[in-house]
Parts: sequence; structure tokens; C-alpha cells
Amino acid sequence: MLKKLIIIGAASLMALTAVPQTFAQSIQLGPDGVRIVEPDRMDRRDRRDRDRREISERQAVRIARAEGVRTVDEVKRTRSRYVIEGLDRRGRDIEVSVDRRTGDVLSVD
Repeated sequence: MLKKLIIIGAASLMALTAVPQTFAQSIQLGPDGVRIVEPDRMDRRDRRDRDRREISERQAVRIARAEGVRTVDEVKRTRSRYVIEGLDRRGRDIEVSVDRRTGDVLSVD
């Protein structure tokens, strides 16, 4: 009887301690949208890819348009930024530098 009680107690203790790990998830926000990631499912490759992600040339042009570029003449890609050259709404030359990793506007000339 005592042996049976110990086995039942041990089984229920193991079941109760396993429950929190099954609900442990994290949410990842990124250029791909929102996705739920289980911590044990995220391998080294995913972590490296997440660190290397950068905005696309198309996204950089959208950011530059928000800064006043109406007509895009040229998009240059440097090591750390996109440089978008074009014209503003009045026909003047404008150049917008956008950080490739974060999408922050670095300068508007």
C-alpha cells in the first residue's frame, strides 16, 4: 500500500513539474511578421540568421519616400546603409541614407 502511494505521488509530482515547460513559448517579431517560437526549437542557425537580418532595398525606398523622396533615381548599397538618390516634390535633388540593419534614417540631404 505504501509503495503504491509513493509511486502515485512521484508520478503526480513529475506531471505537475512538466506542465510549465510545455507552455513556455516566446514571440518573435521581425520582417517575416509575428511567430511563436518554442525555446528548444530555436537552433543556432536561427539565432545567427536573426542577427544578420537587414531591411530590403524595397523597404529602404519606402522609408526614403516617407522622408520626402518622390522620384527615385538611384539606390546605392554600401556596407552599412542604403543611399537613395532622387527628387523631392519640388524637383530638387534629395539623398536619404538608411541603416541597412535597423531601417533608421541616418541623414537627409
